[in-house]
Amino acid sequence: MTTQNEYKLKTLFQLLQPGYIVTTSWLNKIGISKDLKSYYLKSGWLEALGRGAYKKPGDQVEWQGALNVIQKQSEARVHVGGLTALSLQGFSHYFRLSSQTMYLFTPANAKLPKWFSDYNWNYELFHKQSNFLPYDMGLRQIEVKSIPVEISTPERAILECLLLAPQVFDLVECYQLFEGLVNLKPKLISELLVNCSSVKVKRLFLYMAEKINHQWFQFLKTDNIDLGKGHRTLANNGVYNAKYMISVPKELEQL
Repeated sequence: MTTQNEYKLKTLFQLLQPGYIVTTSWLNKIGISKDLKSYYLKSGWLEALGRGAYKKPGDQVEWQGALNVIQKQSEARVHVGGLTALSLQGFSHYFRLSSQTMYLFTPANAKLPKWFSDYNWNYELFHKQSNFLPYDMGLRQIEVKSIPVEISTPERAILECLLLAPQVFDLVECYQLFEGLVNLKPKLISELLVNCSSVKVKRLFLYMAEKINHQWFQFLKTDNIDLGKGHRTLANNGVYNAKYMISVPKELEQL
């Protein structure tokens, strides 16, 4: 092996920390050709995770290492959201313990890499494509097992849950989630609601927030929030709320 190729291999190993992977595009960026990659694979210095993704042989890679690669190496717009984001920030005791689903959100028409969606991460992947919020609003970075990943803040995550209700999440379940969100930031909530394009989400959020009446609710600025026109039916034979023009399940209205 030439000195140059030895340098490339050293660079590769510096990138491949435990739990991380590299993609074909990233290998190309650091000068590792298709032939050199094949040589590394045959020599046992590299192992395929799927088509287009690689790891150190024997390394146990989990979802956070793979997602970090998608977010950082490919700069793709994908983040952990909804129930999963709430769980990662300490709200897991508020929702069903049987949930083994990873909720991922991207802008409309964005796709996840096939190597990622095909791999068994011990989670069912739920990928929601939507432009109901500006993509870069209400996101934060946390470390999961020492690997940084981008996720929704609690303020954005609850809106993502409401986006999926009532088709994916029960509205009563969303309300129970809401009850635990005692420390939301009213400035960020107001910003998200003003920029949210889903009338359903905005009405549900304000309906639940007013019903629970956490301390932060009184500091919300709602004047510029467009709630649209017309009635929204969110439950068959539900109870109509005239202020927010939504029909909700009787079980929710009675809480």
